[in-house]
Amino acid sequence: MDKDIKEVLVSAEALAARTREMGAAISADYADKDILMVGVLRGAVIFMADLARAISRPVTIDFMAVSSYGASTSSSGVVRIVKDLDEDVAGRHLLIVEDIIDSGLTLKYLYDNLQSRKPASVRICTLLNKPSRRKVDVPVDYNGFTIPDDFVVGYGLDYAEKYRNLPFVGVLKPEAYSS
Repeated sequence: MDKDIKEVLVSAEALAARTREMGAAISADYADKDILMVGVLRGAVIFMADLARAISRPVTIDFMAVSSYGASTSSSGVVRIVKDLDEDVAGRHLLIVEDIIDSGLTLKYLYDNLQSRKPASVRICTLLNKPSRRKVDVPVDYNGFTIPDDFVVGYGLDYAEKYRNLPFVGVLKPEAYSS
């Protein structure tokens, strides 16, 4: 797998440090509230697990699966819910946990969908942010790293379901996805 990586963009050490910082900020912001963490499957799972352990407030965890990529390197723009939440969100404080925000189309759809369910609040936490690719605005409350417009994998992010288990975020060589 490492032969497919052009460069390490965010090291395992930097990921761990930034996740701890974000966990502390979230804990402070939700000082008197319980949090329902909504993980976006599958990419956010590894980050969300580490983030949950870095938060000192009570958290409940649930997941949604949405699809807009398939086996492509860019979003199709068509979003569909593949797995919905098991928890009722009405009156609860939601923290959407996302691996990467690219065009913003998927997250905007998810944000609007969850807002319509009458939660007490909705905030967004992302590990990676690519503002240069943004097509719609989304309110990012917690941002791990702003990255350039490269195709990245690792730490939960994949290409065709591969590379999720890398302990860092790396730039995938074009030949790994163009063949």
